[in-house]
Amino acid sequence: MSVRTAVPIAMRLSWLVLFALMVGEFVTDLPGPGWATTFLPAVVVLALMVATTVLQAGAAAPQGEPRPPVEVDPPVTGRWTALNSPADKTPSHGTHVYGQTYAIDIVADPETGEGESSARPAFRWLWPFFRRNRAFPAFGAPLLAVADATVVRASDGQRDHLSRNSLPALAYLMLIEGNVRSFVGVRRIVGNHVILDLGGGTYAAYAHVQRGSLQVKAGDTVRAGQRLGRVGNSGNTTEPHLHFQLMDGPDLDNARGVPFTWRGVGVPANGETFTVEERAEERAEERVEERVEEQAADA
Repeated sequence: MSVRTAVPIAMRLSWLVLFALMVGEFVTDLPGPGWATTFLPAVVVLALMVATTVLQAGAAAPQGEPRPPVEVDPPVTGRWTALNSPADKTPSHGTHVYGQTYAIDIVADPETGEGESSARPAFRWLWPFFRRNRAFPAFGAPLLAVADATVVRASDGQRDHLSRNSLPALAYLMLIEGNVRSFVGVRRIVGNHVILDLGGGTYAAYAHVQRGSLQVKAGDTVRAGQRLGRVGNSGNTTEPHLHFQLMDGPDLDNARGVPFTWRGVGVPANGETFTVEERAEERAEERVEERVEEQAADA
């Protein structure tokens, strides 16, 4: 086990010890450890938090000259808008950890008719606190393999939670939920996800996948454009969207980010809207799914 992996584990164990000591001090009727012995673990926890942040950020930062961008197909079709794009800054999400240096978030942004409001719900200062995922056009959108690849990891058992696109909900995410997810580990941050081995030391990660939607499993080989699953709202998210990144290894705790560019699109900047035409294979697959659903409904 590397030091970079061991330090976060030690931090989590220290949090558990501190919590147990606080319970003994304030909740139970048993003699507590006293403020002196409670203070010491708290100092250790804070020190480990700082060490974890510094160690992970330093170890995950790209070393030497950046690799040339790897050209791959877009992971979606339709009309989308980019957020947190590496075209504007790196690291795009404010940190190098979890291989996020060149990561991008995209939200579905379909065109609407004249006089209609945007299909994507806007951020609200107060109400409604939360929205159901079906209100967002990204939810359920197909995710496609960006290249011929081998599936390294596929996980879709986590639930899709409600949106966090109001000020109270965002505060809850930033102050409580996000910290709890960070404590538990990276899998609760990325939520349901799939990782592809593209060859040549490059791996593609799709995060926040819809629960139960993956059509692939570890060990499968996939073709470029093949359906992998659907966009969801699992993990550390404010709304249904796709978090996509390339990295140099399959382990999110130890990977470094790799630059990417999408064929026909490039790297869209923050707020830039782009459109990817639907592939013939995807249209055929959707028609098959529609027929299956119709047959199931008739039965």
